[in-house]
Amino acid sequence: MTREAHAFWLGTPGHGEIRPVRLPDPGPDEVFVRTRCSGVSRGTETLVFAGRVPADQYAVMRAPFQEGEFPAPVKYGYLNVGVVEEGPADLRGRTVFCLYPHQTAYVVPASAVVPVPDGVPPGRAVLAGTVETAVNALWDAPPLVGDRVTVVGAGMVGCSVAALLARFPGVRVELVDTDPGRAGVAEALGVDFVSPQRASGARDLVVHASATAAGLQRSLELLRPEGTVVELSWYGDRPVEVSLGGVFHSGRLTVRGSQVGMVAPARRGSRSYADRLALALELLADPVFDALITGTSRFAELPDVLGRLTSGELPALCHLITYDEE
Repeated sequence: MTREAHAFWLGTPGHGEIRPVRLPDPGPDEVFVRTRCSGVSRGTETLVFAGRVPADQYAVMRAPFQEGEFPAPVKYGYLNVGVVEEGPADLRGRTVFCLYPHQTAYVVPASAVVPVPDGVPPGRAVLAGTVETAVNALWDAPPLVGDRVTVVGAGMVGCSVAALLARFPGVRVELVDTDPGRAGVAEALGVDFVSPQRASGARDLVVHASATAAGLQRSLELLRPEGTVVELSWYGDRPVEVSLGGVFHSGRLTVRGSQVGMVAPARRGSRSYADRLALALELLADPVFDALITGTSRFAELPDVLGRLTSGELPALCHLITYDEE
C-alpha cells in the first residue's frame, strides 16, 4: 500500500515547487508522521535556494533526509515538527521533532524522531535544530561566571546563542547587529543591544554569527588579549577577508570554528547527537524563544516565501510554515 504526501523541492537554483511524493507503510521500527509545522532556517536554506553551496561542501551540507543533490534538484530542510500517527506504542500520538525537509507527511526510523516535551508548543519546537547549534557552540567555548560576552549577528543562530547566554550567572551579554530593528528581539531575550560601532571592547568571548567579513573583523577587534571568537557563520561560496595584523598575533587571539555536524570535542565522550537535541527541546520550554518566530505562512506558499527570504524582501529570523488542511 502506498500513500501520498507533498514535498517542497528546489527545482533549479532560485525556483522552488511543491511535488507529490508516495510514502510506503511504516515498518516495525518506523513511524508515520503527519507534519504540523516546519521552520525555514533562513541563513542556510537561502544559500541552498540560491544554489550557493560550494561543491567541496556538498557532503558536509547534506541534510539527514535530503533527496537529490546540490545545487538542484534537491529536497532540503531540517526543522520539522509533526504527530506520530503510526508506529511503536510509546510514540503513537506524540508530537515529535525530526530533522526532515518541508513535507506534509513522511516515514522515518523511530530513532530519527525526538518527542517534544509537554509545555513546548509545536511552533516553538521547530527551533530545536537552531538551539542545538547554539548549545554546541557553548560546549565548544563555555563562558565562565562573570564573563563579558558579545554575540555579533542577531539572526536566528545568534539570537539563540544570546538567549542561552542570558541564563549564565553573572555573564554580561551584548547582542550586536547593523539592523536597529533587532533591538526589540534583544530586549525580549533579556540582553543588551548595540550597533557594531558602539559595541563594548575587552570581551572574554565573542560569538560571530553575522555571516559577513565585516562582522568577523569586528568580532576580533572586540576581544581582550587571549580572547576567543567562536565562528558560527556559514558563508557558502563567498570569500571572506579579514585583517590579521594589529593585535591578532600580539594579543594571541583565537578563532574557533563550531559546526553542529559534530558534537563539540569537550562533550563528545559523554553526549550523543540525540542527547544534544533532547537538551535543545528541553530548553525551548522557555517562552522567551517565541521572539525568534517572526512570520508564518502556509505550506503552499513556501516556494514564494523562500524566494522572498533569499532576496531580502521578507525579513525574518525563523519563518514558520504551517500544514493545516489546504
